[in-house]
Amino acid sequence: MRLIDENGENKGIVALTQAIRLADEAGFDLIEISPQANPPVCKILDYGKYKYELQKRKAEARKNQKVVETKELKLRPMIEAHDYEVKLKQAKKFLGEGNKVKFTMRYKGREMSANNMGKEVLERLLEDLEGLCKMEQAPKLEGKQMMMVVAPEK
Repeated sequence: MRLIDENGENKGIVALTQAIRLADEAGFDLIEISPQANPPVCKILDYGKYKYELQKRKAEARKNQKVVETKELKLRPMIEAHDYEVKLKQAKKFLGEGNKVKFTMRYKGREMSANNMGKEVLERLLEDLEGLCKMEQAPKLEGKQMMMVVAPEK
């Protein structure tokens, strides 16, 4: 096996018994780093410290990871201009933060018979958000609500 000592120096190819003896003399553990290599690579180091460093690297990677959330904005087909602008501004903010946005168009009573009005509002939103997002789920009617999901553009 190829041996690397506790200082990071390459000791060359040594027998297993000799590598174990060198690790015991140094007061450390013999750890197989790369078993697929030919010959396998082993290193002399403190196993507890090695595990601790691996755990710290995993925690750091998890901390830097961005979790994408889905934010929901509820609308009505007969939405007023100012309310529409407020929802548009919120959607831009959510998309800017890297979150997905789910638009839910809620219908009441007779509004169901003219559900194309709600679809027009959702299409207008998509036009106003052009360049900021891409459609992930097209407007789809489920019961008394129509839903559309958009994701931020990369």
